[in-house]
Amino acid sequence: MHIAFGMFPPDAGTVRVGGERLRLRSPRDARHNRIGMVHQHFTSIDHLTARENLALAVGRLDQNFEWGSGLLEGLAPATRVQDLSVSVRQRFEVAKALAAGASVLLLDEPSAAMAPSEIDGLLRLVRGFAQRGGAVALITHKLPEVFAVADRVTVLRKGRVTLQRLVGEQTQAELAAAMIGESGPGATDLEHERAGAGPRRTVAWLGSVSIQAGDLIGIAAVEGQGHRALLDRLAQAPGTAFVPEDRTTEGLIPEMTLTENLVLGRDRDPRWRKGFWLRWEAAKAHAGAVIQEYQVTAQGPDSMAGGLSGGNQQRVMVARALESRPDVLVVENPFRGLDLRATSEIRERLRNAARRGIAVLVYSTDLDEVLGLGERILVVRNHAVREAPRGADRQAVGRLMLGLDKEST
Repeated sequence: MHIAFGMFPPDAGTVRVGGERLRLRSPRDARHNRIGMVHQHFTSIDHLTARENLALAVGRLDQNFEWGSGLLEGLAPATRVQDLSVSVRQRFEVAKALAAGASVLLLDEPSAAMAPSEIDGLLRLVRGFAQRGGAVALITHKLPEVFAVADRVTVLRKGRVTLQRLVGEQTQAELAAAMIGESGPGATDLEHERAGAGPRRTVAWLGSVSIQAGDLIGIAAVEGQGHRALLDRLAQAPGTAFVPEDRTTEGLIPEMTLTENLVLGRDRDPRWRKGFWLRWEAAKAHAGAVIQEYQVTAQGPDSMAGGLSGGNQQRVMVARALESRPDVLVVENPFRGLDLRATSEIRERLRNAARRGIAVLVYSTDLDEVLGLGERILVVRNHAVREAPRGADRQAVGRLMLGLDKEST
């Protein structure tokens, strides 16, 4: 995608649009040829307003945009981008590419941070764009999205094409096998034996709900209902490790090495602290061990965090959190932008953490992820927390999220 958008020069092959061979030396060349790209990581300037960022993307300041509808619904033009939620920022990135007049749209995990209702709207927009004559290349790890909108599918694994067909020519199972291989990690039984028998101690409170050691809790909430404030408050408590949803602005410093990122916030760890000094060789050895243990694809401890894929950045953040040996682990949207293998690996890491007695709380905009991982489900609505009944299905939890249950009404 970066080659097609003029960011990297190709080692081989050509880029053609409408049969015409293009020489793309920069993203400016790509935009001139009506190629637009939505990157996995946000490209807007945080301290500028939405209107200013959109004008920068289009290249003029006097354009009248249709605010308040479509992807821009609920977004005030004067809002600074840094004040937008991750979900709204993702919609805004797609709107920028479309506003610039792209006829070829490259989308890198555009639905990763969107709620299910927003994903449906995005997929309808993408399909309509193609039906009106546009061309779309959609990177996604969510198989339902492929079958919902795609005509053709190509699967890449470890840099090689493992499948290339019309979507109607294979099943989801065949597509998944091509993505993860025959020996991909599988799910395990959620009903597991926790470390240490007997009663579990209470390690935290979230609203009126007690959290006990070894709990594996899913957090369900509609955007704007206060879940972030509650989780932030919990994340600041002693003995808590936090894995934020935005990897490149909250989780990691892209311009620093993996060693430096893994030491961040843990400079007093005796494994690499001696008196007033940090023992960088010890820290680098630790980073090398983490890279191996968590299967991070990187050149080594001196690799820059910004050069890693989203999945490998997520592995680093989870590793840093777990290596701090917390009592409580709070994770936001841990599977955002991850392929099936990385998703399975992270999911199993969280389950293992709960087995070892860590209380694990996972928020996701994908309700199916919440239900599939959580042994207990907490619903946040109007800044209050309620626990869903054991065994509550998707519909029941959804009604709690919207306040449609009998107790709320």
